[in-house]
Amino acid sequence: MTTPTVVPGVLADPLLAVRRLTKYFPVQEGLFGRARGQVKAVDGVSLDVGHGETLGVVGESGCGKTTLGRAILRLVEPTSGDIRFDGVDVRALRGRALRTMRRSMQIIFQDPFSSLNPRMTIGATVREGLTVHRIAEGEAADRRVRQLLEEVGLRGEYASRYPHEFSGGQRQRVGIARALAVEPRFIVCDEPVSALDVSVQAQVINLLRDLQRDRGLAYLFIAHDLSVVEHMANRVAVMYLGRIVEFASSEALYREPLMPYTQALLSAVPVPDPVTKRQRIVLAGDVPSPANPPPGCVFHPRCHHPARDAACAAIVPPLEEKAPGHWVACIKQPPTAVPWDVQRQAGATHEPLRHLPVLAPQA
Repeated sequence: MTTPTVVPGVLADPLLAVRRLTKYFPVQEGLFGRARGQVKAVDGVSLDVGHGETLGVVGESGCGKTTLGRAILRLVEPTSGDIRFDGVDVRALRGRALRTMRRSMQIIFQDPFSSLNPRMTIGATVREGLTVHRIAEGEAADRRVRQLLEEVGLRGEYASRYPHEFSGGQRQRVGIARALAVEPRFIVCDEPVSALDVSVQAQVINLLRDLQRDRGLAYLFIAHDLSVVEHMANRVAVMYLGRIVEFASSEALYREPLMPYTQALLSAVPVPDPVTKRQRIVLAGDVPSPANPPPGCVFHPRCHHPARDAACAAIVPPLEEKAPGHWVACIKQPPTAVPWDVQRQAGATHEPLRHLPVLAPQA
């Protein structure tokens, strides 16, 4: 019997539809490189991104956020699953067809320095996409490069300069201009401000929002800084060990986080006031290895929920709708489709209990 695909926040007419996407990396050993296991970087992720929407993807380092974004664009080849962009099967595309599709799907990388070729001027970097996709040549391409640089807040004459002559924020603006050059409709923003100073982060965030408004762009916004995602995203997916463990509108998730992991993440968001304190939830232990994830709920070894018990280590929690549009993978946060009798047979000693620790700053 095939397990039905659970899609949190399914849309009637999505721009991007991802179903049961996986990306496993083989773990090899020995002289002949025999595979002895797999790292499950992305493990059965399903989601939709709407036209002009920002979907935030958050989680700790190593949870699979970047791999998810790259697998969607096929910068790394998915192990299995289905990716459809505007109704087109992205995984079935080859050669020229895939290159044409990439005009509509672009990426802004995390590191604004290593993502730029130090031997190429920024003008040549931005112009490369125009040339590859035969959008513009000669003087028309030069004019387009200057327009793109000015659109992202740089001067047109900077086109003749090299990446090392710019600050981190300016280099990231070059990366944004490069992504915009081919007129995309969807952009994966892979932690685009995490390497920048806080003051510069705000400028780049505002730029991305202005571009989205003016061009009708859709973003998959990957970040580990939940305060940034709160200002950018319409909806938020929380990932842990390659899986989505909570999915909700930005407003609902920040107002009432239900997954214990999300609660811990939000408790770690700094408060910009030296006098005000936030109740911090400190997780026990280290993040488990994605090559050997724990049984049952992958978060249970570090969970702080007061009803956590043996059932959490035995039952894989379904991603279920706890409130309209609010999906959570936790059998201890009611309501749940996993009956108490089933939990008790798995060794449960505590019935499901609604647990919402106070995360608001305390004066």
